[in-house]
Amino acid sequence: MKHGIAIAAFAAAVCCGCANYSWKPAVPQDMRTVSVPTFRNESGVTGLGSAITTQTLREFQREGTYAIRPVGESAIEVQGIVRESDSRSVAYARKTGERNREHRLHATAIVSFIDKKSGRVLVDNRKYTATASFLAGDDILTGERDAAGRLAEDFARQIVDDALSLNVECDLRQAAGAAQETAPAPQTP
Repeated sequence: MKHGIAIAAFAAAVCCGCANYSWKPAVPQDMRTVSVPTFRNESGVTGLGSAITTQTLREFQREGTYAIRPVGESAIEVQGIVRESDSRSVAYARKTGERNREHRLHATAIVSFIDKKSGRVLVDNRKYTATASFLAGDDILTGERDAAGRLAEDFARQIVDDALSLNVECDLRQAAGAAQETAPAPQTP
């Protein structure tokens, strides 16, 4: 008897705690289309901008909240610039002494989310960073290219996570409220 009451009390507590939980995304239905033009690459890593773009599109597709549309046909556009990258040696082979063994590739990207319906910038120039390590013998370029793919995956996860946390309705209400506050009050004769 005590066991049954304890289970019933636990079930009631769980149901009450989850009463307001929803499996629906926070993004409104009419804002669930996205386009990702190719990221401009200002880093020293060849192809990193296009790799981040490809991985970001794949991550949006995998996650499933946003439908991917061509540029100009989406509600939200994700624009990005890969600003910088840095490859450094972090470990050396003991026997050879001079050859770098492990390297670390670090990159920074700046990303903006634009509401294409209203023209508003939802997120302006948010900075993202990613780091990947790679082993290299005599062929550092191949190792760097492989690490760039892992960097792109990391950037894509960060970008899509931020896109999912966009509360567009709340942002739009705040913008409307700010516009009403700045409007001049009507004068009475």
